[in-house]
Amino acid sequence: MSDVLTHFDSEGHARMVDVAAKAESVREATARGFVQLSPAAFARVSEQGSPKGDLHAVAELAGVMAAKRTADLIPLCHSISLTSVRVQVVSQPSSHRFEVTAVARAKAATGVEMAALTAVSVGCLALFDMLKALDRSMVIEGIEVLRKSGGVRGDYGKP
Repeated sequence: MSDVLTHFDSEGHARMVDVAAKAESVREATARGFVQLSPAAFARVSEQGSPKGDLHAVAELAGVMAAKRTADLIPLCHSISLTSVRVQVVSQPSSHRFEVTAVARAKAATGVEMAALTAVSVGCLALFDMLKALDRSMVIEGIEVLRKSGGVRGDYGKP
């Protein structure tokens, strides 16, 4: 791991990192996060669904759409052409939560972790929006990168 903050120049000013000299490679990142509901709200959704429609489909689509706009949302993030984004929402009845997972892939000179994290974040926000009438105490938590591959620094996997 590097101890250099690459998004700051020698005078401490924020900057976009110049990746022109870096070789393109296939890069992939997987991220996940959770939306925790009260037991009563989770049971209500599980039994009757959401009054706003198919929770899984809407959150998955929101995540894909968000990943494609990552550079518009994160000021110093590079705009990259994603070759694939997959978002999956899984119900976890035993813990009364939804797990949102995203896998982003690109052939680029910089990583796709931010796209995967953005997809998960917005997928969780979409779930929150659709369920807020049932549970105002919901919590979005645990958003993290699980894996990444490609690039100069090599592969990373959450221990």
